[in-house]
Amino acid sequence: MGNLPFIVEDLAHRFDIDYIEPPVFSEETVRIGASLAPEFACLPLKAVVGTFVQALEAGADTLLMGGGSGPCRFGYYAELQRRILEKEGYRFNLIVLDPPSTSLKAAYSGLRGIVGPDVARLGTLVRELKRALAKVVVFDEIEKWVLALKGREAEEGSVARAAEEARQVTSAAFTGKEIRRARREAQLLFEEVPLDDNRQHMRFGLVGEIFVVLEPYFNFDIGNWLGKRGVVVERCVHIADTVYPGGRNPIFGYSDRQVARAASPYLTHEVGGDGLLSVGATAIFASRGFDAVIHFLPFTCMPEVIAKSVLFRVSEEMGIPVLSLTIDEQTGRAGIETRMEALLDLARSRRRRACREVAGLSVAT
Repeated sequence: MGNLPFIVEDLAHRFDIDYIEPPVFSEETVRIGASLAPEFACLPLKAVVGTFVQALEAGADTLLMGGGSGPCRFGYYAELQRRILEKEGYRFNLIVLDPPSTSLKAAYSGLRGIVGPDVARLGTLVRELKRALAKVVVFDEIEKWVLALKGREAEEGSVARAAEEARQVTSAAFTGKEIRRARREAQLLFEEVPLDDNRQHMRFGLVGEIFVVLEPYFNFDIGNWLGKRGVVVERCVHIADTVYPGGRNPIFGYSDRQVARAASPYLTHEVGGDGLLSVGATAIFASRGFDAVIHFLPFTCMPEVIAKSVLFRVSEEMGIPVLSLTIDEQTGRAGIETRMEALLDLARSRRRRACREVAGLSVAT
């Protein structure tokens, strides 16, 4: 999921964990998961079940799954996946890693199960996890810079090259000092990317459920697709923000409290998952003058279905086009790209009309 492979590799190195990196998502992964999971389960469950099968077939004997609580069904997925796989005859150990916000004791217990009791001294864990978290932030910053600059690059491919080099530099960093130095080097790489300042660009916000927003295979590499068409993209969902303590969201730049305040005219309480964030971030993007918002949600995702119904009102009252795209194993690239082309045309038309109105007002004045 997005930058997660880089993060898992770093944690495995820090705690000397022997792990099997699952293959990248493919039609085969989704086919396996969809054949085993309940029909009306959301795409993330099906995709992860398919990934677990592929990992077990490759020799893994232990699986790690996140836990959770609240209205979203995600908190049930680990147990559901266990039952599905055991029914198919697989034998394995499943470790459920609950977030600290749910239970500090449960989170610590999960970590001990991963790294082993000999390594899991509290001081060592805190130190290494703090360094790993700093690295997560850098990886997500790299992704944010890519989305911000792709639509403005003067030389095609220059942003991708800077991103690849920046990720290599960051991957090699281990200590706190090395991670800080890697971030400076990564930032310099992006500052050296030549930009076309004369190229008119649009600004799109990207909101929705974390799995389909972050994973290019399931969102059809939306950031790259829009960037090639001169669109600057900003996401509200990042791995670092999800795991960062205190709800400060260093990558998105708006705290949980600020997001809730922005959403409050339309949605006043948590609905699970990223539902409240989708509404609040859309309102924030609208207030900042963005041209449009794209909302990704897996089919049957309850929190995002609620958000989708609320976003109609946000779009109407704040005057910003919002395109909701529902993703499942049947979704095709052609249909998604056709709808995004239509959104681009609408956003460009609105921009031209606004420019004419401003010009007319200036002449009248």
